[in-house]
Amino acid sequence: MLEPVVLIPGLLCDARQFYPQVVSLGLERCVTIAPLGQGERIEEIATDILAALPPRFALMGWDLGALVAMEILRRAPDKVSRIALSGAHPLTETPQVSAEREPIIIKAKANGLEAAMLQVMAGINTAEAAPRQDIIDLMMDMARSQGRDALIRQLRAKQRRRDQQATLRRCRLPAMVLCGAEATDSARKRHRFMADLFHHCEYREIPGAADLPMLEASGAFTAALRDWLRQPLVLR
Repeated sequence: MLEPVVLIPGLLCDARQFYPQVVSLGLERCVTIAPLGQGERIEEIATDILAALPPRFALMGWDLGALVAMEILRRAPDKVSRIALSGAHPLTETPQVSAEREPIIIKAKANGLEAAMLQVMAGINTAEAAPRQDIIDLMMDMARSQGRDALIRQLRAKQRRRDQQATLRRCRLPAMVLCGAEATDSARKRHRFMADLFHHCEYREIPGAADLPMLEASGAFTAALRDWLRQPLVLR
């Protein structure tokens, strides 16, 4: 039996974010989508997820899910066989970025989820050829299924996250960092920085994608994950 893979979605996302990957990878191995749950801190979310996972698994996360994946790696390195990250970086939240989240939280409390999510989506880049409106519609629908309070909790969790550079430097597992080839220069730079922290890591840019490669270029993203899953395991 091939090792199971655990996918952790991003801010207010659910299994639908990884639907193409679940369908494709699920033909050959067990695929689990780990929900972000009710935790108000990255550590709490990681604790809840770990309690439901198999003894050993491949781990991939995007955005908030990548932050949780890094915490799982820090806390339970013997359970993780390999790791892939996208849409995040290992540093703590800067005061500037943390302050920029406050108007979104205020808008969510005052005007509701829809208004706040429109502001969140305005900051997400998609590739020129990607079906942006379809992606926005999906992201909004996933957000509605979780609600305003989940948005506030998850934004607070991002604000309170710890620095995980040491976690990645200690990691000796097969790793991959994925970024859209049409993401901003700063986003690609952050992803390359994260990849360089690992001992064994492939940095992969996904053609035809920016910030949401699993939806914008699902075939290329899935192929990259399959390559990652084929990398030889590192003996401990």
